[in-house]
Amino acid sequence: MYVETELLKQLGRNIKAERVRKGYTQESFAEIIGVSREYISRIERGQENMSVLRILKIANNLKTDINNLLRF
Repeated sequence: MYVETELLKQLGRNIKAERVRKGYTQESFAEIIGVSREYISRIERGQENMSVLRILKIANNLKTDINNLLRF
């Protein structure tokens, strides 16, 4: 369980770093991908276990390669 928790946290940190690098607030990015700001917050804190398709959607909307988000 610890490994899974740490993976989700790292994924969240990677997504947040890319979002900030692109100049999006949580609210503006949430609007772009059609979710709530709270959902983005949970992702970035490692509290959401997303599907691969959701991660791909995030990567596409951040205009980054999915591998950038999945580096651990």
